[in-house]
Amino acid sequence: MKAIVTALAAVAAAALGVPAAAQEQDLSNPDSDFVDTTPKKAWQAEIARTERGFLIGNPDAEARLSEFISYTCPHCADFAKQAGPSMDLVLVAPGKLGVEVRPVIRNWLDMTVTLLAQCGDPAGFKDRHRLFLYTQDEWLSRAANAPQSQQAAWARGTAQARLSAARALDLDDTLANRGMSLSEINACLMDDAAAKRLVDNSNADRAELGIRGTPSFALDGALLKGVHDWQALRGVLAAAYGPESASTGTGSE
Repeated sequence: MKAIVTALAAVAAAALGVPAAAQEQDLSNPDSDFVDTTPKKAWQAEIARTERGFLIGNPDAEARLSEFISYTCPHCADFAKQAGPSMDLVLVAPGKLGVEVRPVIRNWLDMTVTLLAQCGDPAGFKDRHRLFLYTQDEWLSRAANAPQSQQAAWARGTAQARLSAARALDLDDTLANRGMSLSEINACLMDDAAAKRLVDNSNADRAELGIRGTPSFALDGALLKGVHDWQALRGVLAAAYGPESASTGTGSE
């Protein structure tokens, strides 16, 4: 925790153009040697498709963290709220870490929401991804309270079933209210080939890495066993990237 707090302070200072070691110096002179005027790339805004998901950040970063998430998993929503902003600021923005989001398809609703999260310009994926996780309580509650007959119809997993579920649960309006056309949204929901790829990729991750619970994480392709929440993952990242690891030579640098 101390390492994360220290790193947060250092990155916040860097964002203001102030090296961490000079935070207490007099910086009234804009030409001071203490002021770092080197342009910084905002890596947290760089998003690209991968074979099995989406990569947020520097594709050539020192390390890559893969997140295996289910949109119907409450623990995944908790993780997104707790971890996203912190990792963006401390590790993704400076280009140290690339974060790949890979969906785990557990049920028909996972499929519907995943198709919507991946619908549209890849540059908007992170916003759509977090939007559906941040509002999970709302749409998941509507799904749970729907009549059993309607849930059974949605569970058929057909394109029409996905369209029906998205409309009834206001999932399509969630994107339409942010400027996406209903025709584009409907096309994504009806894309059976994309749905099959999601299932195939999810099954491949289970087989190759032993993914069982969600959220789960892999660092540079190696599953982090027993790590299923932000507190546990934060400890792993702090050990790898905190000041203590850098000074002892035990980190990735």
